[in-house]
Amino acid sequence: MLNFYPGPSKVYPEVRTYLVDAYDEGIMNTPHRGEHFVQLSRSVVSSIKRKLNIPQDYYIFFASSATECWEILIQSLTKHKSYHIYNGSFGEKWFQYAQKIRPAAEGHQFDLNEAMPVSELQISSDTELICFTQNETSNGTQVNANTILNLHNRFRDTLIAVDATSSMAGLNLKLIKADIWFASVQKCFGLPPGLAVMACSPRCIFRAKKIAERDHYNSLVPMYEKMLNYQTTHTPNELNIYLLKRMLEDRPFIKGIDQHLTDRAQDLYTFFEQFSDFKLLVENEEVRSKTVITLQANEKLVEDVKKRALHHNLRLGNGYGPWARNTFRIANFPAIVDEEYEELKRFFLHYYA
Repeated sequence: MLNFYPGPSKVYPEVRTYLVDAYDEGIMNTPHRGEHFVQLSRSVVSSIKRKLNIPQDYYIFFASSATECWEILIQSLTKHKSYHIYNGSFGEKWFQYAQKIRPAAEGHQFDLNEAMPVSELQISSDTELICFTQNETSNGTQVNANTILNLHNRFRDTLIAVDATSSMAGLNLKLIKADIWFASVQKCFGLPPGLAVMACSPRCIFRAKKIAERDHYNSLVPMYEKMLNYQTTHTPNELNIYLLKRMLEDRPFIKGIDQHLTDRAQDLYTFFEQFSDFKLLVENEEVRSKTVITLQANEKLVEDVKKRALHHNLRLGNGYGPWARNTFRIANFPAIVDEEYEELKRFFLHYYA
């Protein structure tokens, strides 16, 4: 089965070997307070920074999912409110979740075919955290580096947090332009679900220590204190951390991966533009995602495409949120090789050209 679902998506085939090695090395029953895990954690942190171009003074943390990161950040970095900028379901969910913790949280919704309207944002001085999704998995849009830079320059005194779940480990993100970046590993990392990676700037940690929130098992200050010794507040997903270590060791630097995905995304967009029965959901090329391609058609055709593809051992992604019934999505993640996309193209040319 060729898996183009945008998460959980295809894992790197080497994971099979990594799993056997993890068993043979005793990773699955290693004490998480022991030296073996500490050395593993230290090695992963070093590799993440080196391979993903993360600033050396940023702190790396492990959580269970990007959704848990939403919770950690709202609990530990806000006493009053956050501000959420979104154009799709996952950014909106983060906003809605924040409101449950801090009812004063505010949001600004913009259209999927427009760039984030930085100049229009009315963010009050008592806002403690600005939140947005760099790559909106639900509709296949992205916020580019220049927009993030403009946001950073306009609101320099406010912490900025970025959900990069469908782009971290796939795109060469300019992490220095925001304080917090996080992602689950079941997408561009090419690993099984159950682990998230979060990178935090020194300014973020300073703010967390000033607020000093310690009410939850994954409050940011205790997480920071534990990671000073490369440990976690809880028993972590040691197996996935080991898989992350091995994956990073075997993958090229992020700059090369970014270029490959960028070229392949352009090729896929060009390919699908030739079909009259489908159209690209995101019409504005400037805001199209490089890692999630979303195609729109009538509901009957969308259902037919997904069923027919599955019959030919091709798993396409369902639509999501408001676009659940009239779109399908195709992941452009590093673990999926070029020949698999050629097989996907042959399928569409045979049945829908």
